[in-house]
Amino acid sequence: MIRRLTVLMVAWFAVFGEAVTFSRRVSDEQPRNSRQKRDSWAVKSSFTACKTSLSPKEQKTLDRNTYETGFHGDDGFTFSLTWVGDGTGVILVLSTVSAPLESFYEGGSTRLYRSEDYGKSFHDISHAINSSFIKKDFGICAGPGNSQQVILIAELPITHTPGGVIFTSVDSGVTFKSVQLPFHPAQPISFHDQDQECLLVIGTDSGLWLSQDFGNSWCKIHDGVYSFTWGPGNTLFFSYSPENTVEADKRGELFLRRTRDLGQTFTTIAQNVFTFGYIGGFLFTSVMEKQGSPRVIYVSSDQGDYFNKALLPTASSEQFYSLLDGDEDMIFIHVDSPGDNSYFGTIYTSDDRGILYSKSLEHHLFGMERKSDFTNVTSLRGVYLTNVLVEDGRISTVISFNKGGEWRPLKKPENVECGRGVERCNLHIHGEHSLYSGISPMLPLSDPSAVGLIIAHGSVGDSISASKPDVYVSSDGGYNWIGTLRGPHHYSILDSGGLIVAVEAHKDRPVNSIKFSTDEGQCWKTYNFTEQPFFIAGLASEPGTKTMNISVFGYRPEDDDRPMWVAVTIDFEQLLTRECDEDDYEEWLAHSDDSGASETDGCVLGYKETYRRLRKMSVCRNGRNYVVSKQQTPCPCSREDYMCDYGYYRHENSSECVEEADFTDKKLEICLNGELEELYTTGYRKIPSDKCEGGFSPPRHMDASNKHCGNSSEGSSSSHHLPRLDQVWLQIVIGVSVGIIVLAVITAVTITVRRMKCRQRSAAYRFSALQLQEDEPCITSVGGPSSNRASFQEDSDDDLIE
Repeated sequence: MIRRLTVLMVAWFAVFGEAVTFSRRVSDEQPRNSRQKRDSWAVKSSFTACKTSLSPKEQKTLDRNTYETGFHGDDGFTFSLTWVGDGTGVILVLSTVSAPLESFYEGGSTRLYRSEDYGKSFHDISHAINSSFIKKDFGICAGPGNSQQVILIAELPITHTPGGVIFTSVDSGVTFKSVQLPFHPAQPISFHDQDQECLLVIGTDSGLWLSQDFGNSWCKIHDGVYSFTWGPGNTLFFSYSPENTVEADKRGELFLRRTRDLGQTFTTIAQNVFTFGYIGGFLFTSVMEKQGSPRVIYVSSDQGDYFNKALLPTASSEQFYSLLDGDEDMIFIHVDSPGDNSYFGTIYTSDDRGILYSKSLEHHLFGMERKSDFTNVTSLRGVYLTNVLVEDGRISTVISFNKGGEWRPLKKPENVECGRGVERCNLHIHGEHSLYSGISPMLPLSDPSAVGLIIAHGSVGDSISASKPDVYVSSDGGYNWIGTLRGPHHYSILDSGGLIVAVEAHKDRPVNSIKFSTDEGQCWKTYNFTEQPFFIAGLASEPGTKTMNISVFGYRPEDDDRPMWVAVTIDFEQLLTRECDEDDYEEWLAHSDDSGASETDGCVLGYKETYRRLRKMSVCRNGRNYVVSKQQTPCPCSREDYMCDYGYYRHENSSECVEEADFTDKKLEICLNGELEELYTTGYRKIPSDKCEGGFSPPRHMDASNKHCGNSSEGSSSSHHLPRLDQVWLQIVIGVSVGIIVLAVITAVTITVRRMKCRQRSAAYRFSALQLQEDEPCITSVGGPSSNRASFQEDSDDDLIE
């Protein structure tokens, strides 16, 4: 008899770390000779993947540089892997057991492994932490940047011990120091991004605890804290309840405070707050101005000195807001459509103050599971992908190349045909909805160092297909695509785009090969990395895309019917030994239609960008010192440099901005810092961060009316606070993850901030597990409040505010 295993695939991005976790549990038994269920395909792929043979020399080179580790005798149900530092090659693997907590204090333990050669070998260093049991959900985190700091959080019974225990290391895990805490951490410990000695965390006592000596000593700086986030420098924002009452956030009884000296002094900057969030330099608070009224959002661009009401449609109890993305120039926000379970809404984009919002995209898909496919393509400036609901409930993909100014369908891939009877033949990309439902094993992948490169799962037709997707690649930021691999895969970008690797994502059978491409997915070679196939959980590589090492993780059933965790690391550096020279690079004008006939060819957001990037046919190594170089040239202004102003919208398939019916013949008055101003516009405002010069310049100005208004809030020194909310039965919650912490509160009304930006990949992965059950083979994304379901989205500092 054999045991059937369930391995749940999930990616969780830890504090400054990208954690990979494998989970396994024993299920009911099946006869040894039972047949495996095979993958079924609703529609066959209409393209043929380009394959080239691996030469005998390449085979021998890869064989010499492939390293397999079997974790024999490890009973852990969960493996979490964290990279320490940048370019150090140090990986820590934490093995934990899923069982009732009380059982661990009767001799239970975890195992800690360490590698200092990019995963080519691992050593058991459990003795360094006295084989203590470490928290599975947020027990291991590494310091930011090139730090050699590591913190492990022990799992201890709160009722039996007055405080928790952490283990700290300043030498990348060579040695650890045990520290007794005066509290129990309730969440991951947050590092200050500039002062690596400064740590912050909320305890189970709702206290906000600070350490300024890397965890050696702690002091409580405030009580009753619900959530916090770092601001610039030493600025810290946090919400709290003076009485530390239960569910004060649901009643709108929270205060928002700011400290700029790490808790020495405090300033109350808002009160009667449900929740708050900080993104792109904008501080958001959510309030209901009076009982029974729709919810509104207030925004501050000066760290809370003044707040102004965001000019957005109000939201009833059945609706929600979602902050999709943001930077110092502009915010993307989704406003849910009225009605229960509408599953769609409208995307609005802000001005550079976060106050004025214009309609960007209607019928934006946002499912009941609070997941959006909105994705920032980080390999090319201004590009965003998302999905919309079209007629008959079908889903279609649209793309914007100018930061939400205009949206259009994706082109059909060059090597794919839709067949007869398809009126509109386009490519449609699978996002978080598909990841959540088990259709796709990965999200779209891009990275700033791999200019123009996008890898994604998708299907071709008049709408997205629920059948198993194929892998598609774009080399020019989403303008043109090709079908590159048939069926779902795990994939990763290495060597700044000079190398792409992929492994088939089968749920019902083991795998023993990896595919790699040196021409941005045009053709692939296959390498068999083991003689004993195993079930794949996923890929993981060092943070960033400069590495040439890739690790394949999974498990292999043993003769005793117990699975053994396996890690195979492949070093491609010895395969691509030639360093790229000048002849291997070419000049590439981004956003160009290749005609070159127009003065505005390649102009996006006011300027052209010419990149120096690797030629597709060059087989060489960019190396760790590779830096993206580009030249910028300003462009004359055109309608494409403008978005529709507040009260206007862009008609479908038109560049004209049309006045919304609700605003016709109405004076546009805006309250800014307590003063009423009148907006005079012809319907256009320049896209924030657009740098065009001259050309199209529609008139627009704001005049002061010398009238006071009540939509502004100043700090505690002012009498103009946010409105008092005496009896509130609606709620809006923002859970904050700004690359430091994840604070999530599950409520009926939600504001969500999702930032699918690839700025710098974190140092830790968390894998889940492949569900290998006979009755329902699927990949399931799971996780608690501190999980980020953007699994395997490299460089995804996914900030989820719930």
